[in-house]
Amino acid sequence: MSEKQRKILEVKHLKQYFNVGKADEVKAVDDVTFDVYEGETFGLVGESGSGKTTTGRSIIHLYEPTAGNILFEGKDISKLKTKTDFLSFRREMQMIFQDPYASLNPRMKIKDIVAEGIDIHHLAKNDAERSKVVEDLLETVGLNRDHSSRYPHEFSGGQRQRIGIARALAVQPKFIIADEPISALDVSIQAQVVNLLKDLQREHGLTYLFIAHDLSMVKYISDRIGVMHYGKLLEVGTADEVYAHPLHDYTASLISAVPVPDPEYERTRKQIPYDAAGEQDHPGNPRKLREIVPGHFVRCTEEEVALYKKKAAAYN
Repeated sequence: MSEKQRKILEVKHLKQYFNVGKADEVKAVDDVTFDVYEGETFGLVGESGSGKTTTGRSIIHLYEPTAGNILFEGKDISKLKTKTDFLSFRREMQMIFQDPYASLNPRMKIKDIVAEGIDIHHLAKNDAERSKVVEDLLETVGLNRDHSSRYPHEFSGGQRQRIGIARALAVQPKFIIADEPISALDVSIQAQVVNLLKDLQREHGLTYLFIAHDLSMVKYISDRIGVMHYGKLLEVGTADEVYAHPLHDYTASLISAVPVPDPEYERTRKQIPYDAAGEQDHPGNPRKLREIVPGHFVRCTEEEVALYKKKAAAYN
């Protein structure tokens, strides 16, 4: 990513622990650091339980981070104290949730669901303007204007996710966290929703943090990718570089599990196993993200850098 591009989000040594100090303490996010540049899509990928969704929720402050700093447009989110500050921040950053069935209130009409942010931030002068904004948003996401008078149960999963996208767009945010927005949808609908997100990004100048476990879909939509496992960020690089030249064994293992539409190839290929036992940190030998080749980082010790550089050179 060009140095001239502005960092819109800086996550520094983020930790999100649950049940701190107890026997069942969970280190859901453990010392994660990355930046997101204005106008890009940063994909965060990993299997279930890797901590990627928790990272997104901590960034938008649905969880109170245990430690670390989150800077959005240069402001430390943890320093926000007043209701006005939080309202301003929430208008700038919105979230699209994973489950389109659970994230919409079944007792509210679509026009009221989409207009919630408009009402909270007083973005419409009167009911007529409010209705027009909602109807325009529904058309923007590929639905009909008259859908505004219906209830969530009258829509399919793909349509509900479009409603969720319209709700996020209603306050005209700069940054959207898309938390597995396609995982609950049929495969045929997934591509439609992803293409809609790409179109909206282009039209509205949006920046995305796109969270998913499907590495092939993340590669399609993302400019850069971060790979998470057990609460740690293992590899960061451009989408093409991470996918074509994975350096960390876990990334290679994830890519080997992506299905290929070739039955003969699927019968003969082998998935790459991954053993996390050798990834434990030891005092005096810390693992952290280190730049192996320009723009491509891997979590490793100082001694392992030479090995990863050799592996990167072997791709060329």
